[in-house]
Amino acid sequence: MAGVISRMRLITVKMPEIYVEGLDELVKIGRYSSRSEVIRVAIRDLLKKELWISEGEFS
Repeated sequence: MAGVISRMRLITVKMPEIYVEGLDELVKIGRYSSRSEVIRVAIRDLLKKELWISEGEFS
């Protein structure tokens, strides 16, 4: 899958403050290096579960 993600695009997302605080906590405890990384991992996992696996991709 590394070859699939060769280019990054900047997007803007609005989210509740409690979500941002959770992202910051994950970064603070060292689980992730940045908010962006947390969000990328969460979106990747969601897409794998909801879209890609059901279509037989990346299984």
